[in-house]
Amino acid sequence: MTQAPPAEKAAPRRHDREILALALPAFGALVAEPLFVMADSAIVGHLGTPQLAGLGVAAALLTTAVSIFVFLAYATTAAVARRVGAGDLRAAIRQGMDGIWLALLLGAAVVVLVLAAAPTLISLFGASDTVAPYAVTYLRVSALGIPAMLMVLAATGVIRGLQDTRTPLYVAVGGFALNGALNVALVYGAGLGIAGSAWGTVVAQCAMAVAYLWVVIRGARRHGASLRPDRAGIRASAQAGVPLLVRTLSLRAILMIATAVAARLGDADIAAHQIALSLWSLLAFALDAIAIAGQAIIGLYLGAGDTEGARDVCRRMVRWGIGSGLVLGLLVVLARPLLIPLFTTDPVVEEALLPALLVVALAQPVCGVVFILDGVLMGAGDGPYLARAMLLTLVVFAPAALLVPVMGGGLTALWFAMTLMMLVRMATLQWRARSGRWLVAGATR
Repeated sequence: MTQAPPAEKAAPRRHDREILALALPAFGALVAEPLFVMADSAIVGHLGTPQLAGLGVAAALLTTAVSIFVFLAYATTAAVARRVGAGDLRAAIRQGMDGIWLALLLGAAVVVLVLAAAPTLISLFGASDTVAPYAVTYLRVSALGIPAMLMVLAATGVIRGLQDTRTPLYVAVGGFALNGALNVALVYGAGLGIAGSAWGTVVAQCAMAVAYLWVVIRGARRHGASLRPDRAGIRASAQAGVPLLVRTLSLRAILMIATAVAARLGDADIAAHQIALSLWSLLAFALDAIAIAGQAIIGLYLGAGDTEGARDVCRRMVRWGIGSGLVLGLLVVLARPLLIPLFTTDPVVEEALLPALLVVALAQPVCGVVFILDGVLMGAGDGPYLARAMLLTLVVFAPAALLVPVMGGGLTALWFAMTLMMLVRMATLQWRARSGRWLVAGATR
């Protein structure tokens, strides 16, 4: 049997070290983010049901408003990593500052919109007269932190592009701890109620933004990069983000359609769907951590002109995605008897949830490939293709999902439609990865 040369054996191990060094801290930071809302819910829940319901409605709107602009992190990571790979740290940090300035401008515009439209937005969610005042209060106060939230996204992209995922982990953990402490102090100590919870979140997000800015500014001074806003650079950052915005909006539309269809299936089905979707999202954090590593590593390799290295690390990450998906899927199957009672004791909901979770488990290897290739193509700056692919996925998924209640299908059928959506994404992303058209070398794409 012919043994592989030492160099061939060493390459996969080197890629594994690169992936793990970035993915593990990224996973910790990703898990810390949803803990903000969970901490708020735990503290506000003791104020009463109307307050908790108001928090739920407002938090859903706030999360949607911020998640739309997640391209600030993705596009910035890719652009900064390319320049790092090309050996131009000054230009890398300058590129990152353009993303941060764009985040500040977008955040200011969103604040004005949310403050003015808060009552209308809450009413569109169907909040009752009892719940609406609490929801409006939380949304309006929390909206003041949106510029900081968007700056955190952009600055996270800068740090990841610099091949550092430990700093975002430390900042996320510190922000979560500060948020929890402030919530307790302001909600109960100062007697501010739900407004105190919102103010705690605003202060924590601003503190996180300051921490990130300190890191970026220190790097800018070290490498002589300008901190001033540059109109051309901000415009370029916005143009790079538009395709990723289209991709994100298409994905949000898919999730909204799925929720709307589940609601038409009945109360038990929508309850089971929300549980399945929550678990699906939780599993996505583990896979997304590898994808984030992919964004940074692929940008670095392409910036350095090493297209073959980029192709090799892509293959390695896909294997990681498949393996991680298989493990996660198996864990869901084995843990179902323990997971379901954590969320519900209603036998009707349990009956609907049980087969849906099996579909979620079976889809995890597919999800692994999708998340990894999504991150790879983002790292390559292939946003326009990702936008087109996601629009195609939406076009395929929408009729499949809408036919579920028409054809008499239940929640399991809806989750098969969700799996179809992931299969379409996998097909489009694999086709692009194999074509090699994403392998564009250089400091800029």
